Amino acid sequence: MKYGIVLTYRVTPRWLALSRQERNARRATHLDPLFAAHAPRVTARFFDAEAFHAQVTDFAVLETEDLRSYYFLVEALRDTPLISEGYLEFGEIFLGVQDGFQAYERALADPAGSVERGDRA
Repeated sequence: MKYGIVLTYRVTPRWLALSRQERNARRATHLDPLFAAHAPRVTARFFDAEAFHAQVTDFAVLETEDLRSYYFLVEALRDTPLISEGYLEFGEIFLGVQDGFQAYERALADPAGSVERGDRA
């Protein structure tokens, strides 16, 4: 199953106090390598939202078939100075299953399907 995750976050005034050059250097040092390391298992697209939302400044749309890899990515992000030193704060996280209802219907149609056995996906 493919999972879609919307990871909202907020940049703090501490981040905004940095010059754009400093922000880009910290992004290149701390974020880019993490996302590159997880890219085979977790894809990411980034969006700015500060002009449209008062509580969220940005969000990432992540896709994966491996929730363990997603979880490890988030743990690795939490270990960066950007999070631990208060430059970025996570907001709400939304998780969904791509075409989950179709997988459920396929399982219902399978006589030996996991739905009838009570297995968890």
